[in-house]
Amino acid sequence: MKGKQSDSDLVLMFQSGDKNALNQLVKRWHKTFCEKAYWVVNDPDVAKDIAQDTWTLIIGKINHLNKPSSFKSWALRIVYTKSLDWINANKKLNNNLENYKCKDVDSSEVQNSNDLIKLKLLEAIKLLPENQQTVIRLFYSQEYSLKEISKILNISVGTAKSRLFHAREKLKQILKNINYEN
Repeated sequence: MKGKQSDSDLVLMFQSGDKNALNQLVKRWHKTFCEKAYWVVNDPDVAKDIAQDTWTLIIGKINHLNKPSSFKSWALRIVYTKSLDWINANKKLNNNLENYKCKDVDSSEVQNSNDLIKLKLLEAIKLLPENQQTVIRLFYSQEYSLKEISKILNISVGTAKSRLFHAREKLKQILKNINYEN
């Protein structure tokens, strides 16, 4: 009886020479890698390139992965790091932030007060430092736990918690000063 193998099993199989195990990992994770990269860089073509670069790095380093059960967090950290590397390189080249900022919404399109509050909240989030924006989005939009965020960003749980706290405090201050009347 052959059940669905875990990521850990597939990593061990690949480390033992089973090339088909890598194919199964790619089938399982490639779409997620593209989605996570897109979430950071907001460009589908770049996201696909990042996912492909991630697989190249994984193939080169998977034999050194001592804890196969950590494949998911290890691989997602690579995607996230490569995405940030792209943003930083692109920022240096273009010196503009449009590639990953939220799109501006014309306030005349806002239907009700909840939409206005959401719009103001998005605007406020864009004013936060990049590391705080990232933690806010991972925690609230992607619904990752602080422990998962710490693994993805390669920071301590305490640092993730601190960034989330400071982001919330800054958002409170920013939102206090916003005029909801427009």
